[in-house]
Amino acid sequence: MTTIDPGTVKKLVVACDAGMGSSAMLAGTLKKQLAKDGITVEHTAVAGIPADADIVLTHAGLLDRARGVAGSTPVVPFNLFLGDPAVTKVVNGLKSGQPFDV
Repeated sequence: MTTIDPGTVKKLVVACDAGMGSSAMLAGTLKKQLAKDGITVEHTAVAGIPADADIVLTHAGLLDRARGVAGSTPVVPFNLFLGDPAVTKVVNGLKSGQPFDV
């Protein structure tokens, strides 16, 4: 488990396989939810995860590939594009301002 300090998170990346589709909708939703918190949300293909990402969300099926690209950046897997508990935990943790584990 990794502890995330929300004060250090400036960029959240939603990484998917092809860079389109349901994950793009998730990224758009997160962008709206986190805009007031000063967190940039980007959507990218797994192979294009930027080096300046502070946390990465990706579908569980892409976890190994995302970790290979993200290096030491925490990668949080999810199973559902809407209403997934892992995504909810990250959003709530970032909004709370309190450190949380992923």
